[in-house]
Formats: sequence, C-alpha cells, structure tokens
Amino acid sequence: MKKFVQVAFAAAALTAAPAAYAQDEESSDITITGSVAITSEYRLRGISQTDRDAAIQGGLTVAHSSGFYVGTWASNLAGYGSFGGSNMELDLIAGFSTAVGPATLDVGGVYYVYPGASGVDFFEVYGSVSGKVGPVSAKLGAYWTPSQSNIGGHNIWVYTDWGFPIDGTPLTLKAHAGYSDGNSAYTKGKSIFDYAAGVDIAISKLTLNVSYVGTDVGKTFANANWGGGSHSGRSITKGAIVATLSAAF
Repeated sequence: MKKFVQVAFAAAALTAAPAAYAQDEESSDITITGSVAITSEYRLRGISQTDRDAAIQGGLTVAHSSGFYVGTWASNLAGYGSFGGSNMELDLIAGFSTAVGPATLDVGGVYYVYPGASGVDFFEVYGSVSGKVGPVSAKLGAYWTPSQSNIGGHNIWVYTDWGFPIDGTPLTLKAHAGYSDGNSAYTKGKSIFDYAAGVDIAISKLTLNVSYVGTDVGKTFANANWGGGSHSGRSITKGAIVATLSAAF
C-alpha cells in the first residue's frame, strides 16, 4: 500500500506542476501536457500487471512545434508485472509526430525502467498511423522489441484502436485488437491475441472508461507461464471488466 501511495503522489506531481508552467509559456513552441488516472487494474496488452488490483498512473509529455516530443509515464505493479524493487514501471519516451494529409504519423521509442530491480529494463520502438474514417477515429500501429538479454528474445505487437463518438452525448464507443508474436518473456514463445471493447464517458477533462479486456491465452498455458501473485495465470489473462477514471491537464 505504501508504494501505491508513493506512485499516486508522483503521478500528481508530474501532472499538476507542469500545468501551471504551460500557462506561463503559451507563446512558446513548447507544449506540456499531462494526465493522471486511477484504474481497477493495469492491463498491458490484455495481461494484468497488478495482480487484478487497482493502480494509480500518471504521465507527462513535453512536445515541440516541430513534432518532436519526450515524455514519461508511471504505474504501480504487483504479482506477474512486478520485479521487486519499487514494484513500479517507469516509461521513458521519445518520438516524432507529424500530419501527412488527413493522417497523423507517430514514431519513437520507449525505455521501460523498473526502479530498484536489476536486469529487467528493456526498450521498444514503435510506429503508428491514425486518422478519421468517416465519423470514426482509427489507429493502426506496432511495437517492436529487439532481442535483449533482459527479456530473453524479441517481440512484435501489432494493434488497432477504434473510437465511435455518439453525437449529442459524452459517449464514445471503443474497440481494440492486438496480436503479439516472438520468443521474448512477454509472449513465452506463443502468439497472443488481446482485445478490449468498451465506452468512454467524457465530462470536461475527466474521462471514465469501462471496458472488457482480455487475451486468448488458454487456461493450462496461462497457469504454467503467468502468475506470481495471489491470482492464477488464468485469472490475469482471461477477460475482465476494467474501469479507469482519468484526468487530462
């Protein structure tokens, strides 16, 4: 519980302080944005990283008008998702985003840090294209993990996200599908399909998302390869309802 509270304060600090700074720098080429969220559990590509428990998360992005940006994001961890130390994931992000006609291209890299843990940090590169298909927002992207000793191999994750706003309401229907393959510690040498379907309810800068999230990993394989906390591997990989309340700054 102590580490959960520490992450909560860290997330609040990351978002609240830069918000005031951004107001003072309205005329500059730099934009600073942030967010903080509380979620019923942190699921990464369909698999719970908090042993089915709640998480406090926060992020900060500093973007230049040229399209280059840097950012950071953090969450508490538990069970399968933890590696000791602070039981925390800290993502260090750098990338470039630009408009190409009606679409937005985004490329960059993420370095995953687990403070206080040894021999588990790793990095990925990513790319995506997003835009409108009629009234629907759509995104197609991929994360590639080069072979690294800390995760025992390589991985590729291809995903698509869709959002359909309902006119005259604060509701947006959401859908997600992802496919992972490789021989890294994440996939355990198995191809994994992950999915999510739900709804956003947006009021001002607050958004409540309620989604059904899970993977196609079978019970026997899940129990043999995931777990490590109070819940079985099957429990943290099968479908479950996840609720997340987030605030943007």
